Amino acid sequence: MISGGNATIIVADMDRSIRFYTEVLGLRLTNRFGNDWATVNAGEGLTIGIHPASTKYPAPGTKGAIILGLDVDQPIEVAIRQLTNHGVQIKGSVARTEPGNFANFEDPDGHEIYLWEKTGSAVSDSALLETAAR
Repeated sequence: MISGGNATIIVADMDRSIRFYTEVLGLRLTNRFGNDWATVNAGEGLTIGIHPASTKYPAPGTKGAIILGLDVDQPIEVAIRQLTNHGVQIKGSVARTEPGNFANFEDPDGHEIYLWEKTGSAVSDSALLETAAR
């Protein structure tokens, strides 16, 4: 069901954070969409999403400022059905956008997780995480 994903970090300053992850930690920048979204490859299938602070999310460095995004390799409805069969409650309805379809839920401790079924040819929507949060 899960085919990959990212850990999204909410940051105060995109440029400073990208410099830290690339120049200090030596990770490879894989995408940057202005000051709206960036990803760095952390190796062995881990992608770190870098998202600017907004009123929708906790301030950088506080509980909840990291969100787990999981790619699915099947229709999102199938993945949702499998999760709900295990007692997971999906928050709201599936958000359908050009780059993909999103469904949100929480782990047992209340950490935010979203599923992403890619539908577009590339992640070109700079509001990827904003869309996932709906």
